[in-house]
Amino acid sequence: MDAAERGARHGTIPIVDFDAYRLGGADDAVPGERLQELREEVRSAFTEVGFVYLKNTGIEQDEVDHVMAVSKKFFQLPAEEKRPFSRGSYSNSVNHGWVSLERESLNPRRPGDLKEAFNTTSLREDIEWPSDGVDDFRATLVIFYKRCMKLSLRVLRVMALSLGIDPDVFLKAHRQIGCEENGSTLRSLYYPPVKSERVKEDQIRCGEHSDYGSITLLFQSREGGLQVLNRKGKFISAPSISGTVLVNIADLMQRWTSDVFVSAIHRVLLPPGGDSRTRQSLAFFVQPDDNVMITCVDESNKYPPVKCVDYLQSRFSDTYGRN
Repeated sequence: MDAAERGARHGTIPIVDFDAYRLGGADDAVPGERLQELREEVRSAFTEVGFVYLKNTGIEQDEVDHVMAVSKKFFQLPAEEKRPFSRGSYSNSVNHGWVSLERESLNPRRPGDLKEAFNTTSLREDIEWPSDGVDDFRATLVIFYKRCMKLSLRVLRVMALSLGIDPDVFLKAHRQIGCEENGSTLRSLYYPPVKSERVKEDQIRCGEHSDYGSITLLFQSREGGLQVLNRKGKFISAPSISGTVLVNIADLMQRWTSDVFVSAIHRVLLPPGGDSRTRQSLAFFVQPDDNVMITCVDESNKYPPVKCVDYLQSRFSDTYGRN
C-alpha cells in the first residue's frame, strides 16, 4: 500500500511526489512505470479524500512567499484605495478585483467571512490595476497565474489517465484558461488579525463550503486553520506543508466523474485566543471554459448536462447574494 492510499484510508490527506511530471519537464517524458504509480496515487487521494498534497511540482516555496509578500502590501492599503478595484467594477470580468472583509458568506448560515481577497480573473492588458505603493502587484499575480495554469493542466492530464479516459476530455475543456471565455481565477486571500470582541456569533474566517469548478490549487502561509471534512464526517486539519501545493476536487469535477472524484467541504477556523497573526493563502480555481457542457464522462447520465457558465453564475449568486 503506497503513502497516498495509506493516508486516504486513514482519513488524512496524503502527500504525493509529482516530480516525474513537474513543471519544466516534457509532457511525454514521464517513464511509464512512474506515470502509472502517479495515476494510482492521485486516483486514490481524489476518490477517498478529495484532497492531496503534491510536492516537487516545479513551483517553489520562494515563488509563493514572494506573491504573498507583494499581496500583503496591497491588503494593508486603506480601504478607500482598494475600493476602486472592487469585484464587480470591471465590465469585462465580473469576478475580477478586490473583495472586502465580510463581503462573502461561503456558508450562508454564518455571518460574513473574516477575510479579504483579490481575484485575478482577467489578464487583459487594458484594465486598470492597483499601482500606488504596489507597482509590482499586477506583474507578480499574472506571472503566478500562468505558472498555476500550467501546473493545473498537468494535474488534469494525470486525473484523466487515472480514470482511463483520453486526457483531451479534460484538456480541451480548459483550453481557454487565461482568456475571457474562461473564468479560472487566482485568488490572493488575506485573513487580518482577529479581534475577538468584534467577532459575531458563529463567525469564522471562511465558512464551510465546497469549491465550484474543476480543481483548486492552494498554497498556504504557515498559520493554521484550514480543515477538511473527510468521508467519515469528521473535520481534519490541512496544515501548510512547505514546498507543497494542496489540490482538491471541486463540484463540477465530481459531477463530471459521476461521483468517482469527491468534492469535500472545507473551512477556515478562527485562530486560538491571543493569536493576532494574519493568515494568507493563494488559491487557483480551475474552471472549464464558459460554454463547455459538463456531461458524465462514464455516459451514465447520473447528473443532467449543465453549461459551465450557468452553473458558476448560480454558485456566485449564492455566495454574494442575488441582486
